[in-house]
Amino acid sequence: MRVLLAKDEKEMSNALVAILKHNNYSVDAVYDGADALDYGLSENYDVVILDIMMPKMNGLEVLEKLREKGIHTPILLLTAKTEIEDRIHGLDMGADDYLSKPFAMGELLARVRAMTRRKSEFTPNLILVGNISLNKENYELSNTKSSLRLANKEFQMLEMLMNNPKRLISTEQFMERIWGYDAEAEINVVWVYISYLRKKLASLDANVKIKAVRGVGYTLEESE
Repeated sequence: MRVLLAKDEKEMSNALVAILKHNNYSVDAVYDGADALDYGLSENYDVVILDIMMPKMNGLEVLEKLREKGIHTPILLLTAKTEIEDRIHGLDMGADDYLSKPFAMGELLARVRAMTRRKSEFTPNLILVGNISLNKENYELSNTKSSLRLANKEFQMLEMLMNNPKRLISTEQFMERIWGYDAEAEINVVWVYISYLRKKLASLDANVKIKAVRGVGYTLEESE
């Protein structure tokens, strides 16, 4: 499960990221509303956690723009106890839940679990392209005869490709969405993981291939 966390207090953000990752969530952290909107528009998240008070664009503005663009990802608002009108306004604008600060970490996790359960009632856990399927619950890649489990970053990369078949995804997009802006990873790590995925697709006799556009990025296309 992928979570986008938008919170400008970096110390608190780091603590939330650590707890979410410890509970097997993959997390992207951003620190202002402009980045939250940019990341949220990718539709690659199972849950978005938005603090209302953020620089550049507040959480309510981000929520409004995401919903205007047709993004239906479940959104949890983090609010101060005094922001009653903001909570009401946020729910009316399409937020799925809110949590008042300060909050217990256990309650945050419970709210996220509840939102992902509700989403799973409407969103299939399997992504199908060609003769392969990707299970978003257990990271399993399979065909009708066999299956294998992907590592976390392999899963995230293939999920991006399978959600956007035939669409070019740049190396920079992979870096930003999976490793993050501040990651120390070198950009050639994308090529390394693409190589891993190609081998795993080949081992399943997949009729889809990851094609490279030299110096630009990668697409997932069905074999002719």
